[in-house]
Amino acid sequence: QVQLVESGGGSVQAGGSHRLSCAASGDAYESSCVGWFRQAPGSEREGVATIYRGAGNTHYADSDSGKGRFIISRDNAGNTVYLQMNSLKPEDTAMYYCAASTPGACYTLDPRKFNYWGQGTQVTVSS
Repeated sequence: QVQLVESGGGSVQAGGSHRLSCAASGDAYESSCVGWFRQAPGSEREGVATIYRGAGNTHYADSDSGKGRFIISRDNAGNTVYLQMNSLKPEDTAMYYCAASTPGACYTLDPRKFNYWGQGTQVTVSS
């Protein structure tokens, strides 16, 4: 079993920065890969970025879901994964979820490949 707890959601002005945190615990292999996903009202859940908790290698979505503006990272122990969001836009408004899976899921950024999910944290960007 894997437990994921997100924190750091809130409201921010467009152009500002914000950081989300995800505390991961439980089965190390089942949570080798941790990713951030987001879902806006009326839209499908989409991948933003993933990271291998051990090596720290990262993958980012090719779509405009924060690429070039968002940075995923982890602490030295790999127990907390962060999403640093910069130059925020109103269209970044969404529920942000942390998710975990085995290593093969990392490069896919496909929500269907992730088995464990946090409760989500809301980020609202106002213009």
